[in-house]
Amino acid sequence: MKVLLAEYATFRDPVLASEGKAMLDVLHQSFTRCGYEVILPGPGDFLEEIQRLSLTCEMGLVIAPDCLLSKCTFPVEQHSHNLGCGSMNAALCANKVTTGRILKTHGIPVPADAPSGKHVVKPIAGCGAQGVRLTTDAPRKDEFAQEYIEGEHYSVSIVISRVIGEACLYFSGNPPLILAVNRQFVALNADGTFTYSGGETPVHPQREQEITETAVKAAAILGCQGYCGVDVVVGDRVYVVDVNPRITTSLVGIAACMNEEIAALLVGASQGNIPDKVTYRSRVRFDRSGTVTPL
Repeated sequence: MKVLLAEYATFRDPVLASEGKAMLDVLHQSFTRCGYEVILPGPGDFLEEIQRLSLTCEMGLVIAPDCLLSKCTFPVEQHSHNLGCGSMNAALCANKVTTGRILKTHGIPVPADAPSGKHVVKPIAGCGAQGVRLTTDAPRKDEFAQEYIEGEHYSVSIVISRVIGEACLYFSGNPPLILAVNRQFVALNADGTFTYSGGETPVHPQREQEITETAVKAAAILGCQGYCGVDVVVGDRVYVVDVNPRITTSLVGIAACMNEEIAALLVGASQGNIPDKVTYRSRVRFDRSGTVTPL
């Protein structure tokens, strides 16, 4: 059975290339171990490659920046069996302003709109902390501003069973699978910019239950399915600062110490079948280039 793994950055974004390759390598190896024939797009036009190759594959998964994820996932949905988030929900999550407004309406703590003085400015559609900065300046075009939350940075990696799209075939009602809570290494630089350099997984912070419950609720509200990562800052409350409806860098660390195969989990979730939990044999630190260090 052929599976298309369409990763954008390796050939097309020098800044994110090493991060993209690290995620792709983990997935490629796992699908191969599980007996699938992996098909990869070439360096040509990304969308055209997906449209061409999805016709030849039984399953497909797109790994791309949020701003591209929806339109590149759509042909996989049309021609194959999508292992990731649905294209409509990926489009919703790509707009950080709309996402925050929806989550706030449903009672999920999110940073407030920017007050006077210093605030965080972010791209409306961005990833990997690119363009995020603490400043007194007003946001530029395609940016927005919100309050700066002091606290610890974590992400929650979740795999969610099929909830929309092909629901008549695969809906099971099984609850989301929490893969891990990951500590994020996010630095505030002297010039006000933020840098994400990797993380540590699995971790069990003091407020783990509150963190995971908040993350699962946020992902469910936005209709995510497949693998998703919810970024939070833990201060006086657990604030959701981003919802990524796609594979994230944390998977590099998770796969290095998880006993289960991520490929099997993704395929199972896309068909409504997902275990209650996963097990780990160790804890690791990982960076954006895919280097994993046992702890």
